[in-house]
Amino acid sequence: MQHWMRLYFQLPLFIRLFSTVIVFMIFFGIIIHTIEPNNFPTLFDGIWWAFVTGATVGYGDYVPLSTAGKITAIFLILTGGGLVTFYMATLSAATVQHERNLSRGKVDFKGKEHIILIGWNERTRQLIEMMTENKCHEYIVLIDRTMKQLYENHSNVHFIHGDATMEETLDKANVKEAKTAIVTADPSKAEHAADQSVIHQVVSLKGHNSQLFIIAEVLTDKQKINAERAGADRVVRSNDFMSSLFYHELFHTDPGEPFQLLLDLLTSRQFHEETVPTELQDQLVEDAVTFYLEKGSVVIGYRYNQTPHFILEPSLPLADIHTLILLIPLRT
Repeated sequence: MQHWMRLYFQLPLFIRLFSTVIVFMIFFGIIIHTIEPNNFPTLFDGIWWAFVTGATVGYGDYVPLSTAGKITAIFLILTGGGLVTFYMATLSAATVQHERNLSRGKVDFKGKEHIILIGWNERTRQLIEMMTENKCHEYIVLIDRTMKQLYENHSNVHFIHGDATMEETLDKANVKEAKTAIVTADPSKAEHAADQSVIHQVVSLKGHNSQLFIIAEVLTDKQKINAERAGADRVVRSNDFMSSLFYHELFHTDPGEPFQLLLDLLTSRQFHEETVPTELQDQLVEDAVTFYLEKGSVVIGYRYNQTPHFILEPSLPLADIHTLILLIPLRT
C-alpha cells in the first residue's frame, strides 16, 4: 500500500487530480446504481449522474428518490463537487503558468529540423520579420541570456532564456535535432570581446551537434579564421559589408539608392555558383545569359582560377570559364 501511495504522489499534479476525479465519480456511480437500481438501471447511468452532479450541472435526467440516494448525492456534492472545481482551477492555473514560462524562455523545445538564432538584437528581429513576410515555415528557437521575456508574438518562434555556451541551455533548445544555427555578435560588447563570445558559442554548438550548419557573425577580419577553426561553416563579416555599403553610398554617381536596392535584391534572390552545363560547353557567354534568363536566373559573373569576374564579355568562350555566378530565386 505504501508503495502505491508513493507512486501516486510521484505523478504530476494534473494526472493525480484527473485520476482522483475519475475514481470518485466511478465510486459514487457504483453506489447510486446499487442503492437505486430502478432509477439508475445501468452502471453507466450511475456514473453519468455522478459526473453531472459533481460538476454541479444537474441536467435532472436522473434523480435519486430514496433517502439513502439523496444522502449519497449530498456527499458527492460536498466531496466530488469541490474536487472537480479544484481540478478545473488547477488546470486553468497550469495553463496560465505554462504560457508565462513559455514567454520567459523556461519551456524546452521538442521539435526537429529547426533554426537556432543566438542573440536578440535588431538584426535577429528583422530576420524573423523577413522570414515571416516571406512565409518561411521553419521553426525558430531564439536563445538569449539578457532578455527576460519575449514580447514579440510569432507563432513559429520559441524563446529559450540562457547562455548558449551552457549545456543545459543547448539541451533546452534541442540543438541536437536542429539543422542550422546563426550566431550574432553582441552589439553591447567591444568588437574583440564580441568576436570571442561568438567563437565560444560556435565551439559549444559544434560540440553539441557536429552536423549542425553554423553561420557566425564576426566584427573583425582577424577573427574570421578563428571562427572557421571553431567550426563555423559560414562567416559573415558585418563590418566589412557595412564599410563597402558606406563606400558605395559615398562615391556612387547614379541617383539610385544602392543600399535599398541591395536589400530588395537579397530578400528575393540568392547568389549561386555552378559549373557550365554540358550543353553549353562549346558556346559563348552570351548564349549562357540567354539560357539562364529563360530559366528565371541571371548571369552576373564567372569564376576563373578562384577569382570572380563581374565584367561579362559576350564573345568569351564558356570553355575558358570554371563556374558561372548567378542570381536565382531565393525561395521557390
